[in-house]
Amino acid sequence: MATATDTNLPQTPASLPRCIKELAESAYLTSVPSSYAYSTTPITEPVLRDSIPVIDFSLLMSENHDQRSKAIYDLGKACQDWGFFMVVNHGVPESMMKAIIDACDGFFNLSADEKREFAGKHVLDPIRCGTSFNASVEKVYFWRDFLKVLVHPDFNFPYKPPGFSELASEYCARIRTVTRGLLGGISKSLGLEECFIEKAVNLDSSLQIFVANLYPPCPQPELAMGMPPHSDHGLLTLLAENEIGGLQIQHNGRWVHANSIPNSFLVNTGDHLEILSNGRYRSNVHRAVVNNKARRISLAIANGPSLDTMVSPAPELIDGENQQPLYRPMKYRDYIELQQSNQLDGKSCLDRVRRG
Repeated sequence: MATATDTNLPQTPASLPRCIKELAESAYLTSVPSSYAYSTTPITEPVLRDSIPVIDFSLLMSENHDQRSKAIYDLGKACQDWGFFMVVNHGVPESMMKAIIDACDGFFNLSADEKREFAGKHVLDPIRCGTSFNASVEKVYFWRDFLKVLVHPDFNFPYKPPGFSELASEYCARIRTVTRGLLGGISKSLGLEECFIEKAVNLDSSLQIFVANLYPPCPQPELAMGMPPHSDHGLLTLLAENEIGGLQIQHNGRWVHANSIPNSFLVNTGDHLEILSNGRYRSNVHRAVVNNKARRISLAIANGPSLDTMVSPAPELIDGENQQPLYRPMKYRDYIELQQSNQLDGKSCLDRVRRG
């Protein structure tokens, strides 16, 4: 049976992990260090390849009533049954999607000293580069390096590599357009006005976070984890990736491979869509697994309410008798700080605002 080992790799000061890229590229690495062993026994859960719902964005935006109605129905069903779907024909050029992934790769290829400049400390620092999820509180680290940047309502970004910032600005603006269209369709699918979610969460001042992830090859992928099972804060997260898969979603109690089709976004519903819909559309639990052959890069754009929005179930979805509010109101800023300052564990943060 494969086991994790303590290696002779040099340790970092302050006992925090080095970046996983540097560790993975070390000539000394032949097994997973014990500090990265998510499981002491190999992870052997069965993984399915179910058909994930596909939403055609062009039909959702269509002026043809029948086509749009069908797309809205399909979108609502995907949110209700899966909390996850793929979006095609979204209008973001494939060349731009490839360019932004390549630019993320370029950032991770910067030297450790160059990246250290963007380290950040607080979960809401405008630019934060690091490893694992929250290494300061974790007992087991995750096989992942990241770059997190707050890009809306104020745009922040690293100034290197050259051209990265300009490309990211245009890309994120296009993602906001797609997100606005999806949220309009989701509002309609809930029986609400199309602009309901947009107004309820102050979308013009919404928080948008650019999250680039690097998952290098791992010598024992069955023992390590890129990211543990968790749900996302916010409304919708749109994810693009290089041609290496690794995202798995939970569906009907089983893990499903989320293999994207070319030029599509993988979209999962977040905790605040669950709160706003009073549990009709539940946030999706997902995880990132690693492999021993290829370097995986993913780019998740998280789209949420404005930081000062107090998020609670929509009054229109509560009738006072049969349907009570299932979640307590909480300011979005407070929710993020609560989730991002602790260990990532399923939907534990959402459970804290769930009414007993």
